[in-house]
Amino acid sequence: MSAEGSNSSGSGDVPTVLVKDSQGLQLLCFLEQLIPLDGHDYALLTPVDTPVCLVRIAAEEDGEDEVIEELDGAEAILSVADVVLQEHDLILVRSAVTLTVSGELDEPDLDELEDELEGEDDDEDDSDLYEMLIQFRSGDQEYGLYIPLDPFFVVARLEDGVGVLVEDEEFERIQPRIEAELDEREGNG
Repeated sequence: MSAEGSNSSGSGDVPTVLVKDSQGLQLLCFLEQLIPLDGHDYALLTPVDTPVCLVRIAAEEDGEDEVIEELDGAEAILSVADVVLQEHDLILVRSAVTLTVSGELDEPDLDELEDELEGEDDDEDDSDLYEMLIQFRSGDQEYGLYIPLDPFFVVARLEDGVGVLVEDEEFERIQPRIEAELDEREGNG
């Protein structure tokens, strides 16, 4: 993606779409692909801000870290994360689909990451898929906010210039068709 597409003035070459989920949360995204299906325009999008996930860090060395998927009961933990991020001039945003961090982040050096991954055993856990942004303590538990290293895509149906998050049954129904369309475009491009 070009540098112009990620500037904060919004005047770059890449169009943006505001996505809303069923709870009314919003997420500003870059439009990556437009896919017409069944009389609707579906959009493949990537968040403008950096997506992050909340992880409970295992207390024991041989314990397993746990990604916290359900954030409803995690507000006290997220409040601590807010304070830690503010020390780095970053803002935690409770967005549609995922938590995001707004502010100037150092981009991960992908060549360096690839070199690290090539040097590791193939039986490593999922920690290869994330980069730690911050680690903090809430109560007697360690947590971290991690940035996924794989691209984070969002699928939305465009209605009157606004993206409506495709969820549940609709997502299950159209996801294979969107993937097939994208595969076909890559084959012809």
